[in-house]
Amino acid sequence: MAGHSKWANIQHRKGKQDAARSKMFSKLSKEITVAAKMGDPDPEKNPRLRLAVKAAKAVSMPKDVIDRAIKKSQGGDAADYTEIRYEGYGAGGIAIIVEAMTDNLNRTASNVRSYFTKAGGNLGQTGSVSHSFDRVGEITYPLSAGDADTVMMAAIEAGADDVETDEDGHYITCAVESLSTVSDALEGVLGESTESKLIWRPQTRTEVDLETAQKLMKLIDLLEEDDDVQTVTHNFDVPEDIAAQL
Repeated sequence: MAGHSKWANIQHRKGKQDAARSKMFSKLSKEITVAAKMGDPDPEKNPRLRLAVKAAKAVSMPKDVIDRAIKKSQGGDAADYTEIRYEGYGAGGIAIIVEAMTDNLNRTASNVRSYFTKAGGNLGQTGSVSHSFDRVGEITYPLSAGDADTVMMAAIEAGADDVETDEDGHYITCAVESLSTVSDALEGVLGESTESKLIWRPQTRTEVDLETAQKLMKLIDLLEEDDDVQTVTHNFDVPEDIAAQL
């Protein structure tokens, strides 16, 4: 299986530190509203909503903001969002998956295509790169949750498929349809997780040079700045010496 990317961890932390708080909250609020509108407004009865609320709490979103997003789903003024996935190639032929939630498909498609073009990439057809990724659930725990053996045993008993541990934490993966039940089972043993979410996990990763990494980071920044874009996933990794230059 593909290893967890240290570069992805670095970028994840950087994103949390640097991203505008209001933009982050806006995207999370949108996911909460859509999840509540599609299912039950009670997180205990709606696995997708429960995961969305957990993600919001992980970045310290105030409870009143979360409650407001849920309440919005029940009102007649809630926007009708369409979930859509874009796939394409960045510099160096790196595969990139973009997940968006939009109330204007033409606007979002035009914007995403322009970002790929500006950063030396090209947008492909749906399915053009997703075959190089596995869709899985990922549950993250800090190292303080226990040693690798303890977490591994808990994960196996909870029904997870795999565990990877590095200096940043424990990463537990499971089948998409099992994410909610595995997450709940682990909480009973290890306590509350840092994150529980669905991800696209690359089957292999490609190391890139400095010039390619700079172009790819430009593309990722452009995409993540767009209000319609929810997640950006790629299959590149950056060697430590090049990461230091970035």
